[in-house]
Formats: sequence, C-alpha cells, structure tokens
Amino acid sequence: NPGFMVRITQAGLDYAHLQGITILEKELTHVKLPDISGDFRIRHVGKVHYEFSRLDLRGFHLPYSRISLVPKVGLQVSIASAFADVDGNWRVKIHFLRDHGSFEVSVENVYIKINLKLGNDASGKPTIDTSDCSTRISKVRVRFSGRLGWLYNLFHSAIESRFRKILEGKVCDIVVKSVHSDLQPYVQTLPVTTKIDAVAGVDYSLVAPPTATAQSLDVAMKGECYFLAQRSAVPFAPLALTLPPDHDRMVYFGASSYFFNTASFAYHEAGALVFEITDSMIPKTIDFHLNTTTFSAFVPQLEKMYPDMKMKLRLSAPSAPFLSIGPGGLSLKPVVDIQAYAILPNSSLAPLFLISLVSNVSAVINVKSGHIIGNLTVGRMKLSLKHSDVGTFQV
Repeated sequence: NPGFMVRITQAGLDYAHLQGITILEKELTHVKLPDISGDFRIRHVGKVHYEFSRLDLRGFHLPYSRISLVPKVGLQVSIASAFADVDGNWRVKIHFLRDHGSFEVSVENVYIKINLKLGNDASGKPTIDTSDCSTRISKVRVRFSGRLGWLYNLFHSAIESRFRKILEGKVCDIVVKSVHSDLQPYVQTLPVTTKIDAVAGVDYSLVAPPTATAQSLDVAMKGECYFLAQRSAVPFAPLALTLPPDHDRMVYFGASSYFFNTASFAYHEAGALVFEITDSMIPKTIDFHLNTTTFSAFVPQLEKMYPDMKMKLRLSAPSAPFLSIGPGGLSLKPVVDIQAYAILPNSSLAPLFLISLVSNVSAVINVKSGHIIGNLTVGRMKLSLKHSDVGTFQV
C-alpha cells in the first residue's frame, strides 16, 4: 500500500500541456533528422537514385496538440495540423547524369499520435515506452536549387510524394528512438528520495505502475520517512489508501498515517524527540519562573533540598507517537516523559522528579472559505510524578 497518492486529471494534463507546448516547439527544432537515400522510378525518365543530407528542421509549429489519457496504458500525445520547414542538400543520379545542390521542403498538415506506456522499475523509478505510433502527412512541397534544379522541379510531384512517404515512415522511428534514448534515460535520473533535514529523508518511489483511467492518472508512491544515518525496517505496515472519486481539480494529493508514523519512528530512532526547557526560554510577560521555589508548591521537599535554584526540564518520548486517521478525524496518543533537574552552582544537574504524561488527543480538520480550520480535543490525560523521596502519585 502507498503512503502517498497523486491523481492528475485531464484538466491537470491540459494545464501541463499549455505550459510545455512552447518549450516543445523550441526543442523540436533541435531534433536531428537522419540522411535519406533510395531509388524510385519516374515514367519516361527511368530509375532515379537520390540522397538528402544535412537536413535542418528550421521550424516546427504545433497549432493543435493534446495530451490525453489512455486507460490501462498511460498517455497519448496527439498532434494535428502541424507544419514544418526543412532545408538540406540533395544529390541525384539519373542514368549517366549526376547533380547536386540544396533544397527547401514545406511539410503541411502533419498528424501524429503517440501512445506512451507508463510503468515503474524495481527501484521504484518511473519508466516510459511507446506502445503505438502513427503519422500522416497531407502535403509536402519541395523546391530544388542548383545547376539542374529546374529539371527536377519539372517532376516535383513524384519527388514530393516519395518525400512524404519517407517522412511518414521516419517520424515514428525518430519518436520511438527519442523516447528510448532521451525521455526514458531522463526519467531514470529523477530522484525518488530527498532529505527533509539533517536527520530524516522521505522515500517517494513508485510502488506500482501509474494507473490510467478515462478520467485520471493515479500514481502510488511509497511515502516513507527514514533515518538518514541508518535506515531500518519499519515495524508496521501501511494501511490501504484511496482517493475520493473526484475529478474536478487538476491535481489531488493524499497522504496516509503511514507517512506521519514513519516520520515519528525515524525521528525517535535518531533521538531527535528530545527537547529541553530552561527559565530563559519562558517569555518575560509570563509570571512564571522555572525554579525550585515555584515547584515547591507541588513538591515541598524541593525548597529544603535545593533552595531557590533554577531548573531545567527535559522532554522525551519513550516511544514514537502513533497517529491514526479515520472518518472522525485525527487521533494521537503521545507518551511524554518530563525529567526535571536542578541546576547546581557548578552548572551540573541534579535529578529532581520524573513526570510521565499520557494523553488522548484528537482533531477534526475542515476547509472553510479556502482556509484550513480544526478543532483540537484532549480527551484524557494521565500524569504520573515520581520522586525518590516522596514516592509516586497520579493525577
């Protein structure tokens, strides 16, 4: 089961498409087109051997394109009414005649559909592959320049037809190669862990292939915090996590109690759930001082044993706090030990008493007018105070 769930709807894909289309058009101009060569026959002329080299894609314009969902596969990238300009060099051999020069090609009404299959590998990194690709080009116009360019322009229709078929065959080859050699290696560089701070990190690797439906793309991630210095197995399993059947927003994000509890476990394992309070940390506006005189109201022996001495409180959790998330809200049962010390004149510490605090804390979280609001309830609190001289009593 995942600790994180991310849902991207069609509206989210549309927004990503709008943000990325300008970048895509710019990047397409850097695509390297392969040299093209071959033979074909022209009536009354005979066999023609051609070579097109140093092809330069000067512009690729995408007036209409879309990223859509393909159930059980992943994504489909569709491009319609695209057009491009290509420059290059040509070389032709007709019988004993040889010639060369430059050419310009205008490619119009290009239609491309590419299905991208999404998955994950053993390390939890995303994978991407092409499951289907089709191309159709309605119109190609070629203009030759050179010593005998006027001759080849006489039978340009045959050359244009041949060029169109060649490009239709090459586009999907280029797409598949680009996905394998560029896109897939790129997604393999995406990190699946990150540092939260100097103590802990979070693992958000994929635990299953992304699930595509007609309405959304759901991505299940590990969502596990861990101690950076020494990662150990978590002593509890993640619960099932599902998102509500909503698709109105662009992106939905869900986090289970597993994420919060692994964070609690990691920080407890690192010894980070220890906090110290001294009198200097108490605001001056509060008429309360952390010293033995104040606490003698609760433990009278303190004033006799350690008269008018400053104190220090050390708060620690003997076990990692465990959070539960249910239909009624959040529930937490923290156990906190509060060790009190007297600060002696030589700055050493003398242990005074230990307070063990066990409480039941619940919270209900809602959103109102765009703001997160909540109600916090402390249902039950059990306090145990232990001192070597006065014994133990509970409240």
